[in-house]
Amino acid sequence: MSIQGIFPIDKWNFKSESIFSGLSQDDLELLMAHRLEQTYRKGELIFREGAYPQGIFYITEGKVKKYKVDNTGREHIIYVANTGELIGYHAVLSGERYPDSAAALGESRIAFIPREDFLEVLDRSPVLMRRLLKMLSHEFGVLENGLTLFAQKSVRERLALQLVVLREKYKQDVQPGTPVAINMSRDDLASLVGTTKENAVRVLTEFKQEGILETRGRKIIIHDVGRLIKIADYR
Repeated sequence: MSIQGIFPIDKWNFKSESIFSGLSQDDLELLMAHRLEQTYRKGELIFREGAYPQGIFYITEGKVKKYKVDNTGREHIIYVANTGELIGYHAVLSGERYPDSAAALGESRIAFIPREDFLEVLDRSPVLMRRLLKMLSHEFGVLENGLTLFAQKSVRERLALQLVVLREKYKQDVQPGTPVAINMSRDDLASLVGTTKENAVRVLTEFKQEGILETRGRKIIIHDVGRLIKIADYR
């Protein structure tokens, strides 16, 4: 089921899969000349909050959680980045340390592009500059929506909304007409929703009893995304 027209997914998700398209051949070759592609296992750290950036990361396949850790050591997931998205470029642009950490949610292939190559292409490519400015503006809106969500919605509403958003991220990995399975630990899901694991499991159980979804191990299979959209009550 497509949610276009019934849920404003663009307010909760941003994509950068086309950010490099349209660059001149010379710029693209320079950008990719020294890239290093690496496979990360589930939970493997990509970069850590406070480290100085050596470059940017492009997710060629997989999903990555961006998160911060509080004084008690608890993770707070800010965003789940998908295939085709850039991560780590904010720190490179600002010349500051990483403001958050990033780790693979599952096995992922990620290309590292050195800072110098990225900045050189950015200096001479108005196309890339415009796209990055648009991305930054969009990301600000996405994160602002997240803050509003935590302040105004119940755990049930927040979990429903995040399941709708996650369904769209995992949807690209399945054939049309096939139920979408979200492969995420309950700890990560609770962190994303901003609640305890126990609360997340309790609400998931309610959704199962209402026939909205089913669970198979850590996988969450969405059967009725329309019901989730109504519960999320987001306009």
